[in-house]
Amino acid sequence: VQFVESGGGLVQPGGSLRLSCVTSGFTFSNYAMTWYRQAPGKEREIVATISRTGGNGNVVYRDSVKGRFIMSRDDAKNTVYLQMNALKPESTAVYYCRGVFPQHDLRGNVWGQGTQVTVSS
Repeated sequence: VQFVESGGGLVQPGGSLRLSCVTSGFTFSNYAMTWYRQAPGKEREIVATISRTGGNGNVVYRDSVKGRFIMSRDDAKNTVYLQMNALKPESTAVYYCRGVFPQHDLRGNVWGQGTQVTVSS
């Protein structure tokens, strides 16, 4: 199992970034996917989760990003995206993606390298 995040960078407040996460090693279309982030000195937190394609197609966002972030998936490319608009300094963090695997599934212990997002003027 592998997750390769990209698309981060330095952006001014109010700007936009589009993150990508290419996955491999599992049947992507069968699993919900989650974007996480970890800010300096803080615990990792969930940003958004998208259901598997055969599910209801819903995306659940944490309150602080609702209306600004959009998560999507492309099963043909085994990739999830996070479009981040109207970025705020508090969005600064390393962003990770991961599959939503069953409890005790060892694939749940795998993390990618993440992609750094810095929002600063």
